[in-house]
Amino acid sequence: MTIGVALFLIALGAILRWAVTAHVAGIDLQAAGLILIVIGAVGLVLSLIWTLRGRRSVVAAHPYARDPRVVDPPPPVAVDDPAYRRREPL
Repeated sequence: MTIGVALFLIALGAILRWAVTAHVAGIDLQAAGLILIVIGAVGLVLSLIWTLRGRRSVVAAHPYARDPRVVDPPPPVAVDDPAYRRREPL
């Protein structure tokens, strides 16, 4: 049930509950309106929870998939390399 359907059920239930004064044989319109209001309210709460919950799952990439835009980092430089010692003192 979406938020729109829930609001429609609440509005229809309120109309049946408080605005209609007709009497139909075999059905109580005020009770039917109250039932529609309750169903609409429960649907609205569930729809809001579902909507505000958002997407919380993490989608993992395929282990062999590689993005061509990502550049591999340079290989690590060994500490015993004399060129490394000249660039940055220990």
